[in-house]
Amino acid sequence: MERDLDRRRFLSITGISLGFGALYAVGPRGALAKEGDHVTRRLAEANGEAPGSFSFVQLSDTHVGFQSPQYPGGTAAFELAIQNVNALPKKPDLVLFTGDLTHDSEDKDEHARRMRTFRDIASRLDGPVVKAIPGEHDAGLDGGALFREHFGETSYSFDHRGVHFVALDNVSRARPEVGAERIAWLEQDLGRFQPTAPIVVFTHRPLFDLKPEWEWFTRDGDQVLEVLAPFENVTVLYGHIHRAHHRVIGHTRHDAARSLVFSFPDPDATDDKKPVPYDGARPYAGLGLRVVRESVAGEAPASLDLDDVELTQRTFSGTEGFVRLLRRRAV
Repeated sequence: MERDLDRRRFLSITGISLGFGALYAVGPRGALAKEGDHVTRRLAEANGEAPGSFSFVQLSDTHVGFQSPQYPGGTAAFELAIQNVNALPKKPDLVLFTGDLTHDSEDKDEHARRMRTFRDIASRLDGPVVKAIPGEHDAGLDGGALFREHFGETSYSFDHRGVHFVALDNVSRARPEVGAERIAWLEQDLGRFQPTAPIVVFTHRPLFDLKPEWEWFTRDGDQVLEVLAPFENVTVLYGHIHRAHHRVIGHTRHDAARSLVFSFPDPDATDDKKPVPYDGARPYAGLGLRVVRESVAGEAPASLDLDDVELTQRTFSGTEGFVRLLRRRAV
């Protein structure tokens, strides 16, 4: 009898922290190559497109327009992140921004100017398609009207090389929730997919109760997770918490990217929600921004090869992890 649920093991979304965000790769696992043709065919039949290998980057919380004498960096980390993405040895197909593109302003003209500045900086990305979701600083004051004017809808979905992406707005109702209408839209949007379809949801706030007293939660996030629960290959990417974080709930992996303006402390270590103090000698401390190099001593530079790493098992962080993933495998 055919085993057609090998699709869950066949496709994997692997990831590493780059400090300024996260790099994800989607593709088949080499150990299941003999089953690849069958699995690819079945996924193509179910989803309308065969899965293909590609990579994408998540960036978050650029807060363009944020000004504070305690945190004088401005857009420097954002701009450096763009340079680092452009320098990746293998160009990503997509860059997903998970909210708080701008810092809010009650002056609509000023807020619009900040959105244009964000768009100008993001336009320096060399090649990838840019997709964005709003944070509360982008959409909390006006229900997302200005965001839609500059970037389009606050919730939407698209397919890319056999993976279904969902941008889910959980901020524009001026409170941390998705809302019944969007949850119904999500359920309808996912209705055409089989349980093994690979799905990536990108949103701003965490969909689970990470630290409710710090507003690190989504009020109706449990209802969203109920909609996602039947699917076996779900990755939820979010921002808002200004630090890297990873959790698995059922079949769903939840991953937060670091911010690009200032970081927050570990919620398990303190009840005091104050940004990590700025250090002028280390202006990217806490943001983790690093120059990542693709070469390994004694070896020729290699392109990314992530087939042997699964986020569900191991997460490699920073330069060391990046170099391990770049190392050419022995043939």
